[in-house]
Amino acid sequence: MDTDGELRIDAPHRELLDQVLDKWSLGVLNELCERPCRFNELRRALPAVTQKSLTATLRRLERNGVVEREVISTRPVAVRYRITPLGKTLRPPVDVLLAWASEHMPAVERAREAFDARDDQS
Repeated sequence: MDTDGELRIDAPHRELLDQVLDKWSLGVLNELCERPCRFNELRRALPAVTQKSLTATLRRLERNGVVEREVISTRPVAVRYRITPLGKTLRPPVDVLLAWASEHMPAVERAREAFDARDDQS
């Protein structure tokens, strides 16, 4: 937010929000808020995600400082992911957005139906 109260979304903000609030990131963050997970645990928790997409999502979240990767020296070597303190600060605003979506979903559905009906008549 600008100093005069105007909401401005600059390119860095857009990029960050795109990277931490996308489809798979929200699921990963939700899982990691509960407990640290290994890669395959995350795959099982998010069955629709591909290995490639999950890997890319974890790398983006790690790069943005919201997830950390820990190499566990076992045989074979394992990797565990956990949410960082910075990542935990995302929970309250995400919860607010999800609450808004739940509360307003009926109105959104009505708007979509009206739009689609109008679009079909064109």
